[in-house]
Amino acid sequence: MENKYDFTIEQLGPCKVHSPIELSTKHGEFRANYVKDSSYVRYKVNVFDDEEKSDGLDSSNLMQKAGPREYIYFNPAHVTAGICTCGGLCPGLNDVIRAVVRCLYYRYGVKKIRGFRFGFKGFFPETGFDTVELTPFNVDDIHKIGGSFLGTSRGGGNRVSEIVDAIESLSINMLFIIGGDGTQRGSLDIANEIERRGLKVAVVGIPKTVDNDLLFIDRSFGFETAVQRATEAVTSIHMEAYSQINGIGLVKLMGRESGFIATATALSSHETNFCLIPEVPFDLDGPNGFLAHLEKRVFERHHAVIIVAEGAGQELFKDTGETDASGNKKLGDIGIYLRDKINEYFQKKGIHINLKYVDPSYQIRSSVTTANDSIYCERLGSYAVHAAMAGKTKMVVGLVNEKYVHIPIKMVTMKRKFVDPEGALWRDALDATRQPILMVNNLNSVTPREQ
Repeated sequence: MENKYDFTIEQLGPCKVHSPIELSTKHGEFRANYVKDSSYVRYKVNVFDDEEKSDGLDSSNLMQKAGPREYIYFNPAHVTAGICTCGGLCPGLNDVIRAVVRCLYYRYGVKKIRGFRFGFKGFFPETGFDTVELTPFNVDDIHKIGGSFLGTSRGGGNRVSEIVDAIESLSINMLFIIGGDGTQRGSLDIANEIERRGLKVAVVGIPKTVDNDLLFIDRSFGFETAVQRATEAVTSIHMEAYSQINGIGLVKLMGRESGFIATATALSSHETNFCLIPEVPFDLDGPNGFLAHLEKRVFERHHAVIIVAEGAGQELFKDTGETDASGNKKLGDIGIYLRDKINEYFQKKGIHINLKYVDPSYQIRSSVTTANDSIYCERLGSYAVHAAMAGKTKMVVGLVNEKYVHIPIKMVTMKRKFVDPEGALWRDALDATRQPILMVNNLNSVTPREQ
């Protein structure tokens, strides 16, 4: 059968310490219950054919439910926890840090919590970044500001041996790594090196990617805030476009390989006429190209709003083969490129336009979370602590089918999640924008991306 996964969660050893969190083992006591390791959430909820109906209930389609266990692996008095944030900024980083610290400190009585500064680079002696002692008293208000209280950086995750040296020298036995798919791949390498050395250290990831492109997870923290802030930018640019003669508003949003932010913003704004994402190719010129359809829109309505994800239209650029510090391919600036091409196209046709271009990406990334995102971060941080205290390792916490679960790092980083051009989300975005299904001149030249 296709898509046979293994969601088995690795465990450092048997749990023999009774949890200091006083919960219940039965219903009717007006007290929350402990979660058992035998509690699962089914990943596959849709039934497509007879073969799907016969799926057995095993680790191939069941995810272990997250939450506090009655018996835990670590004695809280012996725990020294470490936290780091890696990669680009994302709304909610401080909310997650705060939640992890408060759950460790108040719920489990862990008093030794270290924050590694500036991502993986905070593990290296030559950088000179000392760890920060974390307590509820110095993190209580950090959710009110954007950015990362600990600082962040890209790269460094390949220096696995040195990172584990630092973990060992500081007697860290519980490490929380907040970062995206590249960071979590590094987390898995770190956990494997820890295991090779025979150390008992729980490595738990809290998946952070504003692009919402991590496999299996319903949404990553910060995504909802990003869409909210992006929608505000689109609202402003729409008013600019609407108020000008043949006004055109162009907004570039995050989305290197997956267009979830752009798509969701197009749906939420109700004012977007074109949404260009990496998953759906488009031609610039020709009778069925983007520029021709933009001209038609301007002729009919005298204004237009365009959203473009940063990874869209990369086939229009020459591949330089260059990568950034995280190993990501360096992209051509599609926003600037489209701005110049649109101006050039209408100028050649002698059509007056007034184009406004904005790139709010860094304002969005450093934004304070919305209320719902803040709730999500609070719960993710707490569930990560419960998992680590129970000796779970090589895993991330995430929301799947609206339930909090444990997912092996190797599964969530297996490949990226993409917007399905034939799925319901993109269909609804097309309904919202009323743009053509495909803006290409030769359908035979289009190769669908593997989902």
